[in-house]
Amino acid sequence: MESYILDWLNLLLRWAHVITAIAWIGSSFYFVFLDSSLTPPEDEDLKKQGVSGELWALHGGGFYHPVKFAVRPPQLPKHLHWFYWESYSTWLTGFALFTVSYLWSASTYLIDKSKMDWAPWLAITVAILFLMVFWLLYDLICRRYGQRKNGESIVGALVLVLVCVASWLACHWFAGRAAFLLVGAMLATSMSANVAHWIIPGQRKMVAAIKAGEPVDPIHGILGKQRSVHNTYFTLPVLFAMLSGHYSFTYTHPQNWLVLIAMMFAGAAIRQFFVMRHGYKLGRNGNPLPYAGVGVAVIVALMVWLAPEPVKTTPSAAAEAVNTSVGGAIGYATLQPILAQRCYLCHGEQVQMKNVRLDSAASVKLHAQNIYQQVVVSKIMPMTNTTGISEAERMVIKQWFETGAKID
Repeated sequence: MESYILDWLNLLLRWAHVITAIAWIGSSFYFVFLDSSLTPPEDEDLKKQGVSGELWALHGGGFYHPVKFAVRPPQLPKHLHWFYWESYSTWLTGFALFTVSYLWSASTYLIDKSKMDWAPWLAITVAILFLMVFWLLYDLICRRYGQRKNGESIVGALVLVLVCVASWLACHWFAGRAAFLLVGAMLATSMSANVAHWIIPGQRKMVAAIKAGEPVDPIHGILGKQRSVHNTYFTLPVLFAMLSGHYSFTYTHPQNWLVLIAMMFAGAAIRQFFVMRHGYKLGRNGNPLPYAGVGVAVIVALMVWLAPEPVKTTPSAAAEAVNTSVGGAIGYATLQPILAQRCYLCHGEQVQMKNVRLDSAASVKLHAQNIYQQVVVSKIMPMTNTTGISEAERMVIKQWFETGAKID
């Protein structure tokens, strides 16, 4: 029953997380596009009101005319929309999903004993510290160097080093899939913290100054814009980290930390292409294509590097079972001892992870496709190979499935 309830929580939280993330990322992308596409106002009245840029757009059969005030509007409108619940809801649902999917079963999903054989409570503590410490160090870098001459270049270089170190540590301390997700959660936490601790507080101070009839300090807008720009470059790396769990060839590689860093770098480069593209059309930026080229080149290089070599099998006890069976077919009698030794621990009478039980011929037949996919194709199972399944045993399961998945 616990596994069933966790599956429902996982589904509902994942659904809510994706919905809120779409809302947050969508609004973030839109405002980056808007800032890059604004042109000086032509109407004299708009200029007198303090408008610094405008945009005409057509969408859904209607014309839109958003304008941007350099520091403050002549007066505050009655209804002012704040963009922060998209961010907060995304983080809250994401952390809840991380708790249900990884922290709740830390010994299974978070810990890889071949890397770090630590107690579940310690692994959970370190994982949470990853989120907190990265934000504190990133925030310190921004505070110290963000307002200096060429400060953004210094911040960018130091944050890159920080991300690389964090990625290396995560991939050497935690199970591969959990490490990738943890690095994504680490960046996403900093994104949401930027909203909560810099962007929104600065905007509140601006609004308070306008209401009090006092001059608005432009530094609040400058600092908020700085963190907002950082967020947009974090976005594609975060999305890759979140999606990577479905593609085991990335996080199971011996140098998975390099794979993670390279893909995040490619995502940031491609995001730079889109950011520059909006201004390039107005003659403001240089050609953005080299950034897209770099991002694509990194991805292609990874595809070549990660390409699997042809599988070469050598005779073994399990392989001999394949070769000596009638017509090359594998029956349940040959398969069952492997399942008992490698799978019953999590999918047997006592425990049925994901509501999957494999200690009977009927249930094995029911889950045949999933067994083949998880054990042979993606090699995700057994999780972190806790039970030590061999390649020869995987070949037996492969032969069993491809010759009809017989159970008699």
